[in-house]
Amino acid sequence: MSVPATKKSALRRFDSPEQEAFLSLWRTYDRLRALEDEVFGRHGLTAQQYNALRLLRGTHPEPLPTLVIAARLISRAPDITRLLDRLEQRGLVTRARPPGDRRTVHVGITEAGHELLRSLDVEVRDCHERQLGHLKPAELRSLIELLRAARRPHEPPGREWS
Repeated sequence: MSVPATKKSALRRFDSPEQEAFLSLWRTYDRLRALEDEVFGRHGLTAQQYNALRLLRGTHPEPLPTLVIAARLISRAPDITRLLDRLEQRGLVTRARPPGDRRTVHVGITEAGHELLRSLDVEVRDCHERQLGHLKPAELRSLIELLRAARRPHEPPGREWS
């Protein structure tokens, strides 16, 4: 049985352009993340764990305090301690308390962590190509700028993510 044209338009109606844009972002994220989850799943990682390892690789040989890692993650990790516990159990990171500051924990990437990231580099680039490679360079630049503008008022002051 087909849906009458008037009901079809009602099914596509949104409360506002903002709602339509938000739901479109959410659906897009869901579709693109499925490809990413497939890649990371083959290596026993989550996207957040991969992101934490990349942050640590970027500052190596300097470790990062746990709270700095949490603040720099692309998506918030409500339990950064558990995320790091899992990486440490696999021998991908080390944690140490600096002398004189028992509240801070510094996290560094291990050689095994570097090796895992090296093995993932090509797969992740290929994943991004599958996710967005169909867009033209000018479309990608426009998309990046629009997304940056959309999140700008919601980023912490002085912490604009590029």
